[in-house]
Amino acid sequence: MAAQSLPGSLVSIPTSDGYQLQAYVAVPQGNGPLPLVVMPSSWAENDAEYVGEANHLANDGFIVISYSSRGFGIGCSLDPQCGYVDIDGPLTIGDAGTVIDWALKNTPADANEIGISGISYGGGTSLLAAEHDSRIKAVAALSSWADLVASLGANQTPSSQGIGLLSLASHVGKPGMLMQQVNAKVDGLDFMGAVDVMLADANTPGRSASNGIGMLNANRPAVLLANAFEDSLFVPGQLVDFYNQLAVPKMLLLSHGDHTTAEMAGASGFPNEIYATVNAWFEHYLKGVRNGIEAQLPIRLKSQTGVWSTYADWDAIQKGSVVYSLTKPTGLFGILPTGSLSTAGSGSWQYGITGGYLTAATTGVALVSGALTGYLDLPPPVELALVNRSSAGVWTGPILGQTQNLMGMSSLQISVTPSTSQLTLIAYLYSVDPITGMGQLITWKPYTLLDAAVGRPQTVSMKLEATDWEIPAGHRLALVIDTSDIRYAGATPPGSAVTFSSSAAMPSTLTVSLH
Repeated sequence: MAAQSLPGSLVSIPTSDGYQLQAYVAVPQGNGPLPLVVMPSSWAENDAEYVGEANHLANDGFIVISYSSRGFGIGCSLDPQCGYVDIDGPLTIGDAGTVIDWALKNTPADANEIGISGISYGGGTSLLAAEHDSRIKAVAALSSWADLVASLGANQTPSSQGIGLLSLASHVGKPGMLMQQVNAKVDGLDFMGAVDVMLADANTPGRSASNGIGMLNANRPAVLLANAFEDSLFVPGQLVDFYNQLAVPKMLLLSHGDHTTAEMAGASGFPNEIYATVNAWFEHYLKGVRNGIEAQLPIRLKSQTGVWSTYADWDAIQKGSVVYSLTKPTGLFGILPTGSLSTAGSGSWQYGITGGYLTAATTGVALVSGALTGYLDLPPPVELALVNRSSAGVWTGPILGQTQNLMGMSSLQISVTPSTSQLTLIAYLYSVDPITGMGQLITWKPYTLLDAAVGRPQTVSMKLEATDWEIPAGHRLALVIDTSDIRYAGATPPGSAVTFSSSAAMPSTLTVSLH
């Protein structure tokens, strides 16, 4: 394909097994060879998704191919040529290499300067492709996953809303056999079964880049990751764990919002801080431009107030930890029993609740609540006085004398005695105005025991999701732990007994990093 004027051309790229990938190809004016960037589409999207960004890169001297992922595309559900959705199985991963091969044969692309980038499903494909194709020298994975199970079934707790949304959207394309099995489980409201279907598949290790990180480190592409703190589908914690294991040039951007909200405008070509970093990443690692990005501190966190902070590594974020002991919830005349987050210890205590019921504490609605947080600084609220203490434990910390940022992943250790073998706990951390009792959700995490020791105290340890949240002076932290949330398919039987406790042998604590 000769050099052309923008906009680019629409082409069909044949796959190794006889299907066709819809693609938008932008080739800039100028003599080759030119660096190449391929862009696999998101779940239920098509090759038009990145046209704005593709034209921007092409104007900057890159050849760009934005293509519809296998099983998706315009009219794909009725098109026998577009293939079947395989949830980033070997065929979808191989398609990235097929697109690269096509570009090397049909455009003046430089075989030594190849990058890949995508949002969501396209981001997952990008990481997996870079593990399997050593020709890829730079990656930008946005709103992506590295561990599919940790994203959709964190701590054995399926995200019923997240899985349900992915299942529904799969019908925009043509679900393959594995996706059909997942959809059947979702239709029967068996969300844990849907996760198990993916786990049981023989090719599952290939669907999570975290399982092949050794290959990625061996290939040594430069890897840029960007996600939202409130991402409803691919939670940031699993990506932090992945980032920490990377032994390649790397960068991690985390900001508030929900799935794809931070970068979707940039994909369409509008000014966007995430894509500005992506473009600088490719300029340096594919074109050799000394733009300084390689010298910047590689971890960037953005607070809900819009302030970016930079760090050399994740350990620097977790420094300054404060360990709070959870004390026994009590209340005057038994009204609104509330415990303390104390730095002076807690002694031994027990506090019982009735499990399996919703409370006023909630993570909100997938894709909606996170978007409201990112765009309008409106996280899910709570009025602590309305949290039913018979179905939840509540603890509050000291009033902060100065504004501080809670950063990184807070750690909760709670001793719990269930009356049944199945138990789900949801931990919520709030910034609360002590005068009004109104709180803003900072972070949360679910945890499920499917084979708990009935009637015996056991310690549950979990990391809450990553965040950077500015807590104003005069506010306090509040921890709520209940057993049910509308976002998750919990396992706690309604009416079962759950007892929280703490002792010298099994202390209950909350550890946070305040900056």
